[in-house]
Amino acid sequence: MNKADIIIIGAGPGGYETAVEAAAHGKKVIIIERDQPGGTCLNRGCIPTKTLCRSAEIALTLSEAGNFGVPCEGYAVDFPKVMSRKDEVVAELREGVKTLLKDVELVYGEASFKSADIIEVEGECYTAPEIIIATGSVPAVLPIEGKEYALTSDDILGMTTLPKSLCVIGGGVIGMEFASIFAAFGVEVTVLEYCKEILPPFDAEIAKRLRMSLKRRGINIVTSAEVTAITPESEVRYSVKGKEKSVSAEKVLMAVGRRALLPKGLVELGVKTNRGAVVTDESMRVVFEDGRECGNTNLYAIGDVNGRCMLAHAASRQGLVALGLAENTDVIPSAVFTNPECAMVGLTEERCAEQGRNVKIGKATFRANGKALAMGETDGLVKMIVDADSDEILGCHICGAHAADLVQEVATAMQSRLKASDIGATVHAHPTLGEVVMAAVPK
Repeated sequence: MNKADIIIIGAGPGGYETAVEAAAHGKKVIIIERDQPGGTCLNRGCIPTKTLCRSAEIALTLSEAGNFGVPCEGYAVDFPKVMSRKDEVVAELREGVKTLLKDVELVYGEASFKSADIIEVEGECYTAPEIIIATGSVPAVLPIEGKEYALTSDDILGMTTLPKSLCVIGGGVIGMEFASIFAAFGVEVTVLEYCKEILPPFDAEIAKRLRMSLKRRGINIVTSAEVTAITPESEVRYSVKGKEKSVSAEKVLMAVGRRALLPKGLVELGVKTNRGAVVTDESMRVVFEDGRECGNTNLYAIGDVNGRCMLAHAASRQGLVALGLAENTDVIPSAVFTNPECAMVGLTEERCAEQGRNVKIGKATFRANGKALAMGETDGLVKMIVDADSDEILGCHICGAHAADLVQEVATAMQSRLKASDIGATVHAHPTLGEVVMAAVPK
């Protein structure tokens, strides 16, 4: 029997960062990984897609270079080079993760629960008084006829040739990022979204602004579209308000979200699940169906597998919570790396209305900002939602250049319990995009 102080199943951001932190506090840590260190985020998600986003950004810059007095005609997208650069970035960062884990025992193989305190990997058994499940998630697939003819986000990252056309099923974060990327590469892109608006978790006004911006770039976006089938010829059939329609494309990407990936044997232990994800309490401790404790072992679940917030940085924070080194927080910024970017933190206007909040809303456009105008990035909006009585910042929503970076100022203010007026009273350098955030503070 192999023993440790902490066993972590999964070496994604939540898993490996928690392992490094625990080892730094003198714990003997074993981390079990069935594939490659870095998890989905590094190998099949955040990092490879952001690398593609950068190539797409450069392609767009070249296409618009003439507007800045630097005409660049005749450029072409070398897609194999784009993909090889993506692989190089991933490989370099993966080696960096392995270096970070120098004080952690890394075990490769599929982990299976034999009991609440015993994990089996390739015939070897491991035990620890604390076990953290960080097994992440996998792409979800619609249960429709012909679903096997669609690519998942994993599959599309392995493509070596650029298709002439692409139909993206799903207008969420993953779908919209790939739509933006491939459109920049000259691919004819159609997006089919089931909901009334793209990016369902985002503020509706911001989502609409992104949709209109992407439509101006030539992306065909159809909302309220229920996909019913995919033919072997890559014809996607769908209905809108009772009318049957179809679209044909060389490739079809199914980007309808992700589902939690539970390790083998976990369900048999009697853990409670919700929509396929492991239910946890606020300390990330696994909840059992009968309310019982799991003996001498503290069993935790962090990251995508618990379904609370499927973001890499949320998993990292939850790992610290499980170690007792931080408190859980709802201040989790999220971003969509389309062009333009979108980002949010806190409550949307719609959620505030549902809760009956008395709010003030401030807005500021990029078009009125000197830096944005100089950059040629005038298509943007910052929207800040503030409690009308207490001046508490309830949420901030941004569509525009560097939105993912800009939202962090507001996230820091919210986590520090600063008031909206504190942002408004802070001197912001000129000319910067940060001035748009300051200007959005409601008066």
